[in-house]
Order: sequence, then C-alpha cells, then structure tokens
Amino acid sequence: MHPVEVISRSFAELTTAELHDVLRLRCDVFVVEQVCVYPDIDGRDTESMTLHHWIARDRSIAAYARTLADPDGATRVGRVVTAPRFRGEGLAALMITTIIETNPGPLVLDAQSYLTSWYERMGFESTGPEFIEDGIAHVPMALTARR
Repeated sequence: MHPVEVISRSFAELTTAELHDVLRLRCDVFVVEQVCVYPDIDGRDTESMTLHHWIARDRSIAAYARTLADPDGATRVGRVVTAPRFRGEGLAALMITTIIETNPGPLVLDAQSYLTSWYERMGFESTGPEFIEDGIAHVPMALTARR
C-alpha cells in the first residue's frame, strides 16, 4: 500500500480531469445517493482563497473536502465526502486532521446531524441549534481550541 497523501489545490491549479472527478464525486454522493437536488456548483469553488483537498486511490478521488474563507476570518470546511467504495478506511478523518493541522485559525462547518459525534471526536463543538438545509438536518460546529 502506498502512503496516503492529502492533495490541496486552488481552483486555478486544478486540471480539467481533477475538476471533473471532484464534481462527479460530489454529484454522485450529495445529489444522487442522498437524493438532494441542490446547487452544488455554487460559485465558491473558484474563489481565490478556496482550496480543494482530496485523497486519490486507484486513479480516482476517494475522499474530498473544500475549504473557504469566511468573512469573519474563519476557514469554512464543506463538501466533505468519501466515495462509497472507500468508506470505512479513515480517509475523511485523515483529510480533516490534515485541514486542522494546516489551518491555524478557527475552523467552522455545518455537519450533517448524524455526523456530529464524528466531528466532535476531532475537537469540533456545536455552536448552535440544528437546522434544515436542502432538506437535510445540519448542526453548526466550530473548532477554536487546538489540542
């Protein structure tokens, strides 16, 4: 087994094949699997401070996340996804841990409610009540204190 590496690139650094694979994975899971019709291509992928993070396996994107710059200075983590055939291998946890280690400021995210305990194990805390976004329950969370 090769070492697992988290790749991080800005939109301008993505190849067309990488962009295709990112959008395909996000569509396959968020729109098709979760049966949630919503505007995944929201205009934020191209922002200058946005970074796309992924782990590649078997010549495909196995896990992915996006980080954005929030107006208050926090880094927003979103679009966290693992391809079905790679689930259970700890890839998303590795990617989130890498994002935590490489972003010294506060991190925020809106976790799907069933994943709040998963994020809590990495140090995130709930910052507000559950809300519905695109028909799915979410909880706002933040990581401000570092271990």
